[in-house]
Amino acid sequence: MNEKEIKINFTEFSSLDEMCAEDRELVNASLKSIEGSYAPYSQFHVGAAVRLADGRIVTGANQENAAFPSGLCAERTAMFAANANNPGIPMTSIAISAAYKGAIVGTPASPCGSCRQVMAEYQKLAGRPISIILYGSEVIYKFDRVDDLLPFIFDNI
Repeated sequence: MNEKEIKINFTEFSSLDEMCAEDRELVNASLKSIEGSYAPYSQFHVGAAVRLADGRIVTGANQENAAFPSGLCAERTAMFAANANNPGIPMTSIAISAAYKGAIVGTPASPCGSCRQVMAEYQKLAGRPISIILYGSEVIYKFDRVDDLLPFIFDNI
């Protein structure tokens, strides 16, 4: 038996002012996209913004449905829209923001397992890392690649 350890790397910011202009723009787009969220059951509104390699930004928001689990997370709405409407243009980064009962969360919301796997698929398709920014009003996390959120990516197919 061998015991192993996995190390992940990420950068922590205390405010948007510490981030580069491109990342601030992406976070602000994710915050704006919260307005498109439909979350009458959980009151947990999530917005996501994806930057494409050509610089364009595509947004998405979570959509709930009474016929659970028919809804969809913000991350996947943004990534699916980005790829469906811009085939062949790789994603380079994604920013995710969330609000609970109208207030932006202090600690960032982390993507669910399904969203992480979808990010991994698009990272593989892009052939290069996709950075992930998780925004909270008290702290912001930036991961340079999907692997840091999902170390054992399912990509053997």
